[in-house]
Amino acid sequence: MFGLIPKEEKFFKMFQDMGVIITEGAQQLKVMLDDYVDPLTSQRQIKDTEHKGDNQTHLIIKTLNKTFITPLDREDIYSLASKLDDILDLIDASAQRFVMYNVEKPTPEAQQLAFIILKCCQTVERALKHLGGKFEDINDCCVEINALENEADRVCREAISRLFDEEKDPINLIKWKEIYETLEKATDKCEDAANILESVVVKNA
Repeated sequence: MFGLIPKEEKFFKMFQDMGVIITEGAQQLKVMLDDYVDPLTSQRQIKDTEHKGDNQTHLIIKTLNKTFITPLDREDIYSLASKLDDILDLIDASAQRFVMYNVEKPTPEAQQLAFIILKCCQTVERALKHLGGKFEDINDCCVEINALENEADRVCREAISRLFDEEKDPINLIKWKEIYETLEKATDKCEDAANILESVVVKNA
């Protein structure tokens, strides 16, 4: 009557679009660390993608505030939008640290973490595509994301352990420890999003 009752696909489509943006940012981070020719330009591209994610998040929240009946619980829509935005924020923060700390060359561990971030984001995107569809497919994606986060945690832990064993310069040690931890936090945010999606599945089973 007043445009307050949308088709359910509206929110699902907005989340799916956000998933595409997240994967785009993760892909840019992986390319940045794999090639590492012009990190400043790469970081600016990632920042542009992060802005796109901000705009998409604002659109979801704005639509939520104007919608009377929603296909999912309102708190789940808000929480999921926030967690997805957090993923991009951490991808951007990771890229910023390579520029801010004038890193000459990424370590293999950093490149490995960027690869895991991309795999996590691709799986989040795939899970979001199943919203409104088969919820068991979402569960499968969430299990995969949890496994990837565990792998990122292992890589980060071993990288920091090696850092304390081998790095003699305390400044470099501090820089790289923060870089590793920031990269790993991006996968934590993917797991947070997966936890919300699992909750959605339980509520709608």
